Amino acid sequence: MASSILPLSLSLFFLLPAVSFAAEPLHFTLSRRSGHHDMDYYASAAQHLRGKYGRTKPVKGRRATAGISMVNQQSDASYFATVNIGTPIGPTRVLRPAAALRLMVVVPFNVILDTGSSDLWVADSSCTTCNRVTPVFEASASTSLQLSASGTNIRYGSGEVAGQIGRDTVSMGGFTVEQQTFLAVDDLTTGLLDGSVSGILGLAFSTIASTRAIPFWQTLAQDGQLTAPEMSFYMTRFRDVRTANVEEPGGIFTLGGTNSSLFTGEIEFLDIPVDPPTFWLLSLSAVTVQGKKVPISSTLSLSAIDTGTTLIGGPTSDVEAIWAAVPGSQPVPTMQGFFSFPCNTDVAVTMSFGGKSWPINTADMNLGRLAQGSSQCVGGIFDLSLGSNIVSGDGNPNWVVGATFLKNVYSVYRSNPPSIGFAQLSDAVGGSGTTPSLPTSSSDAGLTTSSITLDAPLATLSSPTSSGAPGAGPTDSNGSAVRNGGSSNKAVAGTLLVSALTSLFVAWLL
Repeated sequence: MASSILPLSLSLFFLLPAVSFAAEPLHFTLSRRSGHHDMDYYASAAQHLRGKYGRTKPVKGRRATAGISMVNQQSDASYFATVNIGTPIGPTRVLRPAAALRLMVVVPFNVILDTGSSDLWVADSSCTTCNRVTPVFEASASTSLQLSASGTNIRYGSGEVAGQIGRDTVSMGGFTVEQQTFLAVDDLTTGLLDGSVSGILGLAFSTIASTRAIPFWQTLAQDGQLTAPEMSFYMTRFRDVRTANVEEPGGIFTLGGTNSSLFTGEIEFLDIPVDPPTFWLLSLSAVTVQGKKVPISSTLSLSAIDTGTTLIGGPTSDVEAIWAAVPGSQPVPTMQGFFSFPCNTDVAVTMSFGGKSWPINTADMNLGRLAQGSSQCVGGIFDLSLGSNIVSGDGNPNWVVGATFLKNVYSVYRSNPPSIGFAQLSDAVGGSGTTPSLPTSSSDAGLTTSSITLDAPLATLSSPTSSGAPGAGPTDSNGSAVRNGGSSNKAVAGTLLVSALTSLFVAWLL
């Protein structure tokens, strides 16, 4: 996940009474980081993920053992947005004009949007182990900051972060939470943050928050600031684009509702099977490979739907069954838990968490060649349990479903009732194998909220129509195509970032 981060716990403050009206939900631009890496990255990312979901911590525990998303600069590996933290100091509080200018401005921070964790944390200016290019939080620049005497740390399979618990004003788009609990990180393992990313915004439930915080999104919902108790994601795809920048357009994160121009048909909502909710969990009911159903264990079906994770990880028996259905596949000796397959094979996989089967674009299943010139490519589903300390039961997920799947659907996360929804992507974002349509004005129909103008240029590349492409649409349990509902495809309002459905990981391997 990018580096995803682990859950943390319950709130340190009381919530204000709900206001008498609800603001419209807002849409935020996601930026996706890209880069070029070899297969060592994937092995490391898998180990990070195993550590994230390796144990379940007590609700009141102060040490997280359940969550890291992958922090890296790979294409389609992580998705982040901007939050503002703090209240700037006025000019009368400082003497020098340069200092006054710096302290009068609320500093924005790029944070990975992670439905696999529940805490907000950012690197602090006192961090001695942070990369020198990482934007950091200046405690002296906020008049509303309250730092506590206590601290905590968050552990991962490959390291940890530690810092001081504080409370400050946090805003995103038009929404604000005063006295939001967060962690000001002063120590972290090298490599957990890269580029312009300063931390993580956890979007799971408060029951797994190590800082004892009620997550930002949950406070907004409980305070009645959202039109609907929902978050939704459209995540772009950039594949094998050699000219891709480190940060590319990432899609739309909608806080407080959905954006009807980004999906078509009905949203299939499925209840979370764990009470009280912890992660965003579903039970995997069926998997097909190359058009044929693959046997999976009903006792190992609990799946975390995780926007902070790049790949798909599952239990040993199920992952082996999936790759056994691909002719020529074999374990990768140098990458524990990974499988390779002939590069001239399109691996068509569908996953079902309810009545519909959702196809994964065949390009997403191909991470690239084992080595330059190799005829074997590495697959996007790996053995999560191999080499980890995951124990079945006790609320631990056996599957972690990241961007490899989520790029192919419109995903919605609803807190009341706790449930997750999937819908087919619209033609406007390449959901039917057509060239994405370009919006002409911010008054276009289809939005449930006001739109945010995106800063990056539009990319207008056509999407593939091969087997397993999202444009194929979902099917029912019998493999029959599911008809779309009454929602029409509409142009995206504002300057919608549309991405290329080209190849995500191959360029890194060359």
